[in-house]
Amino acid sequence: MKSYIIKRLLWMIPILVGISFFAFLLINLSPSDPAEVALRVNEVTPTEENIAQVREQLGLDKPFMTRYFSWVGSALQGEFGNSYVNNKPVAQEFARAIPATLYLAAVTLVILVVVSVTVGVFCALYEGSLGEKIIRAVLFITTAIPAFWAGILLMWIFAVKLNIFPTTGMTSPSSVVLPAITLSLGYIPTYVRLIRNNMIQNQHKNYVLYAKVRGLKQSTITKHVFKNSIQTSLTAMGMSIPKLIAGTVVIENIFAWPGVGRLCVSAIFNRDFPIIQAYILIMALLCVVCNLLVDIFVAAIDPQMGKET
Repeated sequence: MKSYIIKRLLWMIPILVGISFFAFLLINLSPSDPAEVALRVNEVTPTEENIAQVREQLGLDKPFMTRYFSWVGSALQGEFGNSYVNNKPVAQEFARAIPATLYLAAVTLVILVVVSVTVGVFCALYEGSLGEKIIRAVLFITTAIPAFWAGILLMWIFAVKLNIFPTTGMTSPSSVVLPAITLSLGYIPTYVRLIRNNMIQNQHKNYVLYAKVRGLKQSTITKHVFKNSIQTSLTAMGMSIPKLIAGTVVIENIFAWPGVGRLCVSAIFNRDFPIIQAYILIMALLCVVCNLLVDIFVAAIDPQMGKET
């Protein structure tokens, strides 16, 4: 297990280097001059003299690789430069927005796990029943609904018509309900099918037949089947955590949620390159770290996987 973790940590180094280089290169391939953008977003008329002065202040007059290593060195210290719009440190802007996004992602994950496990187990135990067919039909329809349309529909029903939940902002504890449900709708059908299919496959294996022959209770057999079926789902759900955080862009803008997604969209419209670079790097780092943690967790449950890897 120790060698497996060390090997995975070593593999993270080239991956993170490649991601950081891609994030830095992507912004530098933009046809817009960052110095001119920095002037325009602050409503300053760009002249050759002003542009040259800003380029020097931002270090854009230096060679590409020099700027890249300087940016990486600063990023390792938690510094990503200053925003072009308000000249505030990018790290400070993310520190302000991340708690709201993490809160939304955490509530969404709870809804996702509870609903997926409950419905998935029900569909597996009552395979072929009328209730299972109705649930699968509803899930099929849910999969086809775009997130933005589902969010607007939920807002219209529960906020405008029924006046149960707030429409926008983070004004009260109930404000998170509609955006969390909207965000979870895109994941629940996938995990319900995953849990259902894995449990159905395990129900036809020899150890289940042996358990029935021994006279074990059905509830005990179901627990063993669920335990042996959940590994794949745990891996997929673990990988969904960074997706939940990075995928809140649309939802946060629909519900005016003051999180990282909304900050990123605002940065894209304003061409606030330092924030965009930091967003790409942080979200990629989050994906890599979550992938590592999930693999370690799965290897701890199934040591054979760690040996094979």
